[in-house]
Order: sequence, then C-alpha cells, then structure tokens
Amino acid sequence: MEVLISGAGIAGPNLAWWLSQGGHRVTMLEKAPEPRRSGYIIDFWGKGYDLAERMGLMPRLQQVGYHVEQVRFLGKGGKETGGFAAQVFTRATGGRYISLPRGELSLALYESVADRAEVLLGTEIEKFEQDAGGVDVRLTNGSERRFDLVVGAEGIHSRTRDLAFGPKERFERFLGYTFAAFTAETYGRRAVDTYVMYGEPGRQAARFALRDGASLVLLIWRDDEREPIPHGDEVAKRALLRERYSGAGWEVPDFLAALDTADDLYIDRVSQIRMDSWHKGPVALVGDAAYAPSFLAGQGAALAMIGGYVLAGELKRSGGALEPALAAYEQRLAPFMRSKQDAALGLASSFVPRTEFGLKARDIATRLLGIGWIADLLVGRSLRDQVELPDYF
Repeated sequence: MEVLISGAGIAGPNLAWWLSQGGHRVTMLEKAPEPRRSGYIIDFWGKGYDLAERMGLMPRLQQVGYHVEQVRFLGKGGKETGGFAAQVFTRATGGRYISLPRGELSLALYESVADRAEVLLGTEIEKFEQDAGGVDVRLTNGSERRFDLVVGAEGIHSRTRDLAFGPKERFERFLGYTFAAFTAETYGRRAVDTYVMYGEPGRQAARFALRDGASLVLLIWRDDEREPIPHGDEVAKRALLRERYSGAGWEVPDFLAALDTADDLYIDRVSQIRMDSWHKGPVALVGDAAYAPSFLAGQGAALAMIGGYVLAGELKRSGGALEPALAAYEQRLAPFMRSKQDAALGLASSFVPRTEFGLKARDIATRLLGIGWIADLLVGRSLRDQVELPDYF
C-alpha cells in the first residue's frame, strides 16, 4: 500500500516506522525545512515507553532524557510552599518513566525512519481529491501523486484535518489557558534534576535545568478572553508574554529578559481535539490531529505512538483492507483516548489557581504526595494506560 503521512513530529515518524514493519511504502512530508529539535520537556511512560523500547529507541532516549528528583512549588518572595519527590512517578511505573525534551524524541523517531520512508522536507499538502480507490494529492513542491491512504499527523493545527473534515474550531475544546516555552541558553540559577514552579493567582512560571548550562522556561496563564496568538510574529509574541507577566515576582523579570536571545519561543492555547470519527474514506488522522489530550495531560507524545502502532497494526491485520482497518483503529482506541481527555479536563479548573486560597490548597495537596498510599491513590491510577495493545508485529 502507498501511504502518505503529513507531519514529521512524533506521530508521523512513529506511524511510518510501524507501517514499514508491515511492508507498506511510505512517503512522509514535513512543513519545516529541517527536522524539528525544539520543544518543551515531556514526561514519557506507559504504553508509549513500551513501544519506544520495542523500536530500539530507549537507550538513546535514556541518554538524552532526565530523571527528575524533585518538584518544588514557590510562592511570594520565592519561598518554598509545596512540592514532592518525583519518585512517586517512578514507583507507580516500575521505574519506566523519563522526562525528555520533546524535540529529542521527535529527532530519534525521525532518524529511525530515514531509510524506511521517502521524506520530503519543506513540503506539505496543497490540496487533495479522494475517491473510492485512493487520494490524488497535490503537494506544495508542485508534484501530483496518488496514494492509497493519506494520514494527517501535523498535530493540533492539522492541515489534513482542515481539508478533509473542516476547520479546527469544529473540534477544538479550549481549556482556558495559554502557555509558552523557550530555552534560556545561559540562565545562571539552576536546580539540577528539579522542576521549580512559581505561582501567583492566574499565572505560573517554571524552570528546569538542561545540559550545557541552559534552562527550559515554561509559562502558563489563565486566558479567559481567549486572546489571539500572533503565531507568525516573533516581536508580538514576546510583547504578549511581557504584558501577561508584567509585575510578576521571583525570577520572572529574568525570564522575560532571556526572551531577547531565545530562538525557540513557542506559544499556544491549551486545547483538546475531540472528534466523532478519525477517518473519512481513505484519509485518516493520528495523534494530536485526532485526539489531542492537551498540554495538561502530559501524555500527548505517548498517545500518538499508541495510535500509530494500532493504525499500522490494524492495516496489517486486515490484509490491507482499508475501511475495516480504520474502523478497528477507532473502535479499539476511542474509549481510551476519550478517558485520557476527560482526565485532563478534570484538571483544568485547578491547574493554575485563580486565588491565593487556591494556591495554598494546591500546595497542601502536593505535600500529601509525600505519603505513599496517598500518592498511589492520587497519581498511580492516572499513570496506568488502561488499554490492551495486540501483538500485531
């Protein structure tokens, strides 16, 4: 089968790898002119971790990843007000838990399919027409080709989804926050293997020490007005952050100063994508394009890997019969993906407290995570992926 995948972040290369295991011929597009390496720190565990291990990626990911030891919450004047030892996560997952830059996972996946797929960088889908036998696609490089299956893996802002299903607004569920992430290359204050978060009512700021003296800065704030994000305007993006964090305490003024030299600033809304179906004829979606759980879930990358594995596996199981495979892909995963989205939705109202009282309540809750049975009750269940993955390959 000839398969076109649009997107070479995490969902796309992962799907390409498993499709190649099934003997399919894969072409993968990426809008960016080179593989993406930037991104915030993600936590990686569960079935996604298991699949990365099967793909032979874990030795590399262990080298580039981090084993967080502490999560600290700070209040006025930088005083520590809450926190917990991160072993609560490793204990709940049997040690199969790692934090790593999203770009490192993306690059590892991309390089794993370099000799398994035709890769076209700086290229995306311009338009397509589908019929019962396949999809005629025109690419932005001017070429026109026909594929048996087209899969959108471009994330929450998927162009394939827009073309096949309609505009994002039909499927986006905004959770009330906007977040930003960037790297401060020479940030002086460091707490190795510790995630440090400072909170004020309605906004938070955090840092995590990376290798080579750099630090990741993460900002998240309540956005009740759902203000537009100037995605293509670097000056306007920086102005937005300075406005939203004007007057903030702790190290926030230093974070804002570091914006001047940051070259990887990323800003987006905290949203989910909820769809009744992930395919329409021979066009399908995988990962955040179909079932983004949101930044709050902390598991979008792993869910994308699960989705790609099942989609490729059902194509193999069906002997290439497209409609039965796509239907089985949805039937197996839709309840699981919705449960992950619902869990993230439950966190949304309290993730960034609106009041000083809310901050105090959050801090008390984090200190309770130091008690083993409470940690298992509050965290353990959420870290278990309640889905069975057949051994397709």
